[in-house]
Amino acid sequence: PGRMMESTGGPYLNTAAVTSPVGIARLLQMTFGCATFSLVAHQGGFSAAYGTFCMFVWTFCFAVTVFIIACEFTRLHSCLSLSWGNFTAAFAMLATLMSVTAAVIYPLYFVQVGCYPIGCQVRDFRIAASVFAGLLFVTYAAEVFLTRAKPGQVTSYMATVSGLLKIVQAFVACIIFGALVNDSQYGKYVATQWCVAVYSFCFVVTVVVVAFSVTGKTALLWFPFERSVVIYTFGAVLLYASAAVIWPVFCFDSKYGSPRRPGLCAKGKCPWDSQLVIAIFTYVNLLLYVLDLAYSQRIRF
Repeated sequence: PGRMMESTGGPYLNTAAVTSPVGIARLLQMTFGCATFSLVAHQGGFSAAYGTFCMFVWTFCFAVTVFIIACEFTRLHSCLSLSWGNFTAAFAMLATLMSVTAAVIYPLYFVQVGCYPIGCQVRDFRIAASVFAGLLFVTYAAEVFLTRAKPGQVTSYMATVSGLLKIVQAFVACIIFGALVNDSQYGKYVATQWCVAVYSFCFVVTVVVVAFSVTGKTALLWFPFERSVVIYTFGAVLLYASAAVIWPVFCFDSKYGSPRRPGLCAKGKCPWDSQLVIAIFTYVNLLLYVLDLAYSQRIRF
């Protein structure tokens, strides 16, 4: 036992958690995440909803990554009532999407070329934070690439293309909801309310699918989980197809809305802008659900 403790730290510790390619990626995530929010908190500064969102992303991703590394290193994840492979794959995809959003938003709203009026030191801290935010996104994307399901391999559902797409679909739906509440005037017509119902229903079911996969409770269901997910995905394609036709007609047709952006619309508070964002991301999610349906025919998990 003494000899075993010397070389590997005994059977209780899993050194592969920090020495494997995925383990190294997670250590880099922890390092870059800590560097990013430390630079912002120390001198870079943040304000308004955009800055708060970025800080939340960096601190949340850092905390969960530390939790994952600790659980894998100590093998405590075997004590949790989670499907660990599904949980880590789902989080890596979510963190990739959140970190790329923060890596775009922070420099867009807080970085400037000149020193006035914030001062050169603050500007330099903000540029450094933006660089680390970009590196953080790269490391999470690397984990998704390393842990994704390989062709013909039996693996966790969330590591398959279909499982990863579920996270992207839910994330895109959140962007749609953000635009809906930003004065989108969706209550004007019954048709646009139908579109909101489509977005909400598909979001809820997608989150439920992810939740069942992550908690490993799919075996407890009284119906075949895999087949039900494929049937739901087909239904989601039809629902989103209806929204992709209805929303643009009732927002941009001259009979119901405005084909062009009104000239007097204030930036950031223009219903037309929100309607355009919703239309674009409706088509994005429709494409994602179609891809999901196509890939779900080919997977084994």
